[in-house]
This record gives sequence, structure tokens and C-alpha cells, in this order.
Amino acid sequence: MSAGAPASPLDILGEVFGYNSFRGPQEAIVNHAVAGGDALVLMPTGGGKSLCYQIPAIARQQAGHGVTIVISPLIALMHDQVGALHEAGVSAAFLNSTQTQEESSALEKQLLRNELTLLYAAPERINTPRMKGLLSSLHERGLLSLFAIDEAHCVSQWGHDFRPEYRSLSLLHESFPDVPRMALTATADALTRQDMVERLKLEDAREFISSFDRPNIRYSIVEKTDPTRQLLRFIETEHAGEAGIVYCQSRKRVEEIADMLQDAGLKAMAYHAGLDASVRQQRQDRFLRDDGMIMVATIAFGMGIDKPDVRFVAHLDMPKNIEGYYQETGRAGRDGLPANAWMVYGLQDVVNQRRMIDTSEVASEEFKQVMRGKLDALLTLAEDTHCRRVSLLRYFGEDSQPCMNCDNCLNPPAVWDATDAARKMLSCIYRVQQASGISFGAGHIMDILRGKATDKVAQYAHDKLSTFGIGADLAEAQWRGVLRQLIAKNMVRVDSEAFSTLELLPDARAVLRGEVSLMLREQAPGAGRKKRSSKPTKTSVKGMAEASLNAGALERLGRLKAWRAEVAREHNLPAFVIFHDATLRAIADKAPQNLADLEGISGMGSKKLHAYGAEVIRVCTALA
Repeated sequence: MSAGAPASPLDILGEVFGYNSFRGPQEAIVNHAVAGGDALVLMPTGGGKSLCYQIPAIARQQAGHGVTIVISPLIALMHDQVGALHEAGVSAAFLNSTQTQEESSALEKQLLRNELTLLYAAPERINTPRMKGLLSSLHERGLLSLFAIDEAHCVSQWGHDFRPEYRSLSLLHESFPDVPRMALTATADALTRQDMVERLKLEDAREFISSFDRPNIRYSIVEKTDPTRQLLRFIETEHAGEAGIVYCQSRKRVEEIADMLQDAGLKAMAYHAGLDASVRQQRQDRFLRDDGMIMVATIAFGMGIDKPDVRFVAHLDMPKNIEGYYQETGRAGRDGLPANAWMVYGLQDVVNQRRMIDTSEVASEEFKQVMRGKLDALLTLAEDTHCRRVSLLRYFGEDSQPCMNCDNCLNPPAVWDATDAARKMLSCIYRVQQASGISFGAGHIMDILRGKATDKVAQYAHDKLSTFGIGADLAEAQWRGVLRQLIAKNMVRVDSEAFSTLELLPDARAVLRGEVSLMLREQAPGAGRKKRSSKPTKTSVKGMAEASLNAGALERLGRLKAWRAEVAREHNLPAFVIFHDATLRAIADKAPQNLADLEGISGMGSKKLHAYGAEVIRVCTALA
């Protein structure tokens, strides 16, 4: 686009991207950035963060300010992001290690000729002497318009995805103090936000904090009994044939689950850092481009994934904290249609996560203490008997009302007066430690409570304790439920450095003294095996997306999707980059007969209308 008086942000939104109006705080953010202000933007996944810097980039480039530099942490995703901008008619490029010296030099010349609106680069690239020299040359010519720092939570040690290379981005303020900066992320608690501000020197930046709510996502957390079987049943009954992501903690587990899903006849792949980079790239591309693909992955996968039709995110192991959980579940339902965030969770998850924190040899005690607090917050969410969404949003400082779209709202859990059971368990932990001078693990404590005459019980004469057998009326699964909730309520601590033994915390005293009562989530011996009573999400998605389409529109939609797939293959891009499903549905419903009929359809910008309009009309008017 040539320099001159810039178009208004609203005109750019419609002309380039094909949308009639901004969402939420987008307009205020865009206007602030166009005017040259610094900004810290927190907006949930799927909320439209990219437009918040892409539209200012276009407007400021038209006004002669030059290029916007977008710092993105993943090289693998730059190709699709730049491809999407090209489809919208925006001049954009990326600089990364996959390019030859000749390609990089050609791009640098384009930049110096002011021929690019946006340039994507990884944080590592920004800190190289060559890139610093290039930025200085652009700055001297007045061609540095804006720095957009995506996934900015990576700068914070308190964030869920800390990346040391982000720390070097303080040089942007130090070297180019007059160039506006925008830091964007989907997830950051107050501590992480403070760290972002300090590390990126954004003390004077205006903060834009959107609602963290994703009302289309249904949150469900169930007790882990047979996680492999539970996962398979969940997918087969609620998301057959639909795209999803399954997170596991270890690479070995990722491979096992991917093989299991494949053996069950599902389209599934494994993704983790132990795979060759080319294999990871190939599998990520396939996930983005194929319909109904399930990616089984460690947390190495997912940041920046723009695939809009991910219908579920499943966790077979508990994440480290709520930020990680929120970020990962937010990859579902980016198209605004119903999606599921489903997790299985058990006592061993608590032990494992606590062990990883406590046994770290590089983390400071201050860091460990913060991480324990974050883990405790996630435990509280997992054991909560009230609305999941209210608890989740409260963590980020946002008040809300019961959502009627989480497992606790749809099927309120039964609670029971567990005061007596809790006192028995707490008393047993205390008496065992007092009698032996050492602490013991959960399994041994439950053996004593249930009166099991094991060799270990006999060895330490724990069958002589007053607590031996006093809990025989409850099954082991029920005692595990009690213990998990006592840990979540900060009454019991799992000491990872002492072989995962149990220790009482000060909050246990009030229960032992009979000063408070405890109502806990009821856990029957066979819990976790009941089928959900609510309707499958799959039905809900189809109902919302296509119920209003008549037979002719459905036929047109099928032809449009087939045509889009061909175009995407030709351009080596995911299908949704060409047109989102929502745009195709709107076209199919309108049954356009000419180009004028396509104007005003959401997602149909002028470049796409010019490039694809005639073909879309041909597909829509073709006889079956």
C-alpha cells in the first residue's frame, strides 16, 4: 500500500479483512496503537489479538511510518500467519533460520525500500548483530513503525511458558524509545503482568484487559480411574470425527496414547520435543490442514495454533498451573462454536507436580513457593463443587455468575459431611508421625485407616494405633477423594523431598479440634465411570452451525468446502486461511448469483472478493 493519508481503522477492517465491526476492546486498542501509544493487551485466545496490531500496521504504513516488526516465538507458525496476510492483500514476510542468505538479503532490501507492512521474526533473531543493524538502518530512515510482541507472557519467569530469549527484548525500548510497542498475550495473572511490564519496560503503556471468559467452552474435570479408556469413550461419544488436542506429561505417554487412538481407528498423531524438527513440522501442518485430526502432545505443541475448529482439548495429566490450563484449553473453539475442555485428574497428579517443583535443582526457593501457590490454585479448581468458570475467572481477578456450561453447573456434584472422615485421616497422619518419628505416604495411611494388615503396617506396629481400622467403612477410592480435597484445602502437604510423604499443615488444626465442619465432593467407590447425562457437544456444534441451512444451502456448503480444499492445497495453506467455515456457511445460505451478492459477507475482504469471487459464484451456481 502506498504512503499517504491512512484509511480509518474501521475501513481497513472491512476492506482488508472483511469484517463490519470490531469486537470488544479491539477498536480502542487499534486507535491507541495507530496514534503511536504503547499498549499491554490481554485478550483470550480467539478474541482477535492479531487484528490489534495488523490494522495499526497497515494504517501507520500508509501514513509513511514504515514496517511493523512482529516478534513471534515459533518459526513454524510464521508461514501461515504471513500466508493469511497475503490472502488479504497485505505485504508481509518473515525472517528466520529456514531461509537462505539470498532470501534474507532480498527481504532486507525490501524493508529498506519500505515495501513491507509487517515483518515477523523470532526473539532470537531480534538480538543478532545483523538484525540490530537492520533495525537501526530502518530507524534512521524513519521506517520503524511499531513493535508487536506476541505471546509476551514468555518474558516472565512466573508465566507458564518462560523463554529466556524474550528477556533481550528490553533492547527495543533502550535502542528505539520513540517507536511504539505493543505486548500481547492470552494468559497472565497479576504477578506475570507485573513482570511483563518491568521486563519489557512498559511502565507507561496503557493496559487493555479483556474478559477472560470463553463462554463456548465447556469445562469438565473428572476423577482419573482408567484414563485411556475414559479418553477413548469421551472422544467416541462426544467428538467422533472431530479435531482435538490431547495433552500428556511425558513423551512416552504421548506415543502410547497416539498408538491407542490409532488402533481404535481414529486419526491421531504424536507430537513432542523428542521428534525431529522436520517430523514435528510435518505433523503440525497436517493437523492444521486435515479435518478431524487429533494431536496427542506434550506442552511443546499449541502456542499460536490458529486452527478454528478444534472441538476439544483433553488433559490426561494435570498441568502445572491455571495459566497453562487456560492457555491450552483456549485452543478449542476459536470459531466461537461449542467446544470441550476435559481433564482427568487424580492424587498421583498432585504428587507428580509437587515433586517436580520441590526437586528442581535450579529454581530458587522464592520461585518454588510461587509455583506451589499456582499449583494449589489449580487443585482448588479441580476439587471445586461450584461453577468451574466462576473459579477460573476469579483467579484472573474477574467476577462472574454460574455459567450453566460446565460439569458442576450441568450435573451438580453430590456433597457430604466429611468432617468425621477428615478428622480420622488427619488424626491418622499425626499419630503415625508421632509414633514412628517419620512420615509416611498416602497408600500406607489408607491401609491403616482401612485396617489392612500389610507387612509395612506390622513392621512399624501401626496396627496398634488407635486409628487402625477406623476408616474401614470407606473404600480406598473414597479415601483418595478425601485426601485430594484436604490437600486442595491446604490442610495436608505432600513432601516430595521425603518420598511423597504426608505432613499436616496449620489449617488442619481447626478440623482436628472440631472447630469447623467440612462438606466435600462425594466420591463413590466406582466414581468416574458414569456416562455424561448432557448432550454430546458434537450434536450442539452441528445444531448451531448448520440447523438453519436448507437442503440447497447444505449442498452448496459441501461444494464450497471441496473447492476451498483444492485452493488451500495449491497455496500450501490451511483451508481456514482461505475462508473460515463461518464465511462459507454465510455464502451457502445467501446463494449468491453475482459478485455484488458477496459484498458485506463477513470474512470477504476486497482482495478475496477480487481473487475468489468469480470462482465462488461458479461453485454456488453449478448444477448438482
